Amino acid sequence: MVREEPLMEEKCNEEEIKRNKKNKNIIEEIAERLRGEVEEKEKIEAAKEIRKLVRRSSSSGKTRSRFAAAGVIPPLVDMLQLSSSSLLAREAALLALLNLASRNERNKIRIVTCGAIPPLVELLKFQNGNLKELATAAILTLSAAATNKPTIAASGVGPLLVQILSSGTVQGRVDAVTALHNLSTTKEDPKLVLDARAVFPLMNLLKDCKKYSKFAEKTTALLEILSNSEEGRDAITNAHNGILTLVETVEDGSLVSTEHAVGALLSLCQSSRDKYRELILKEGAIPGLLRLTAEGTPQAQERARTLLDLLRDSPPENKFSSSMLERIVYDFAAQVNGNDKAAETAKRLLQDMVHRSMELSMSRLQLRASSCTPSKVQSV
Repeated sequence: MVREEPLMEEKCNEEEIKRNKKNKNIIEEIAERLRGEVEEKEKIEAAKEIRKLVRRSSSSGKTRSRFAAAGVIPPLVDMLQLSSSSLLAREAALLALLNLASRNERNKIRIVTCGAIPPLVELLKFQNGNLKELATAAILTLSAAATNKPTIAASGVGPLLVQILSSGTVQGRVDAVTALHNLSTTKEDPKLVLDARAVFPLMNLLKDCKKYSKFAEKTTALLEILSNSEEGRDAITNAHNGILTLVETVEDGSLVSTEHAVGALLSLCQSSRDKYRELILKEGAIPGLLRLTAEGTPQAQERARTLLDLLRDSPPENKFSSSMLERIVYDFAAQVNGNDKAAETAKRLLQDMVHRSMELSMSRLQLRASSCTPSKVQSV
């Protein structure tokens, strides 16, 4: 019995060495086929095998690194950009590259360094829906690496991603929003990838999604960026129920999406109080803003207080402080029900705000508790 454990351990090590050697030989053989002067059909099969091996491997991280070390990335990128390559060849190469890039920062950088972005941009112009969607997913994956962002942002990909927001599949739109978010929330100039044409499709997507979702967080972040330009503010105002959608997000969004939504509203009002004050008040923003002063992130609280001060009947002279909250509620109550009933109405508004805050907090806790299940990121 004393000898069995070391023997079993040695046997396991030998089997692992054999498996690694076999995998290494397979990887080198596939790489050789991709680099060689062979027919396109063989290259397509090699690209498909890369995808299969990465997906089936119990140690996919090592497999991705081994394929990259074997030199498969340059010929796969060549398959993307050669004008002689068929659509089948481009699709096979794209799927292989997506699997090599997934959860591997170094491979993401290698793929961009090898020149993958220009052919991906061209694929985004294709009528072929499947290739366009795969190219969008590739841009999303590659833009997750900080080193790649300047190259991708300067490639002219922004307007093409904005088009997908309006006409792509559901998955394509989700990927386009996330890619734009990756590229727009860096040190690079957001105008490289985002302009006011994005407002309408982003507003439509925000209307249709759950306001506390991760997708809403990215969408409102983009809308806040757009609210910093005059063209963006005009587009938000002209979008159907644009301001109302932001107000609803302030009321029902997550901590992150409420922060961005109130930031966008504040940007509107700070740019022109006379132009936007009545528009924001008309959509019933006060209850959500009042709640946000109590339970938002520190930045959201500060933004809500500043916006409430801008929305007061008389122009603000001093910076908003928490001690002014009751007075602001009283001012709005007086506008609604007159001075005689202002005190009673203000008290009821504050009570309703506290009650609604407690209900929303409880529903969010229940929702998060029910949705806290581990998620698996799968290869394409």
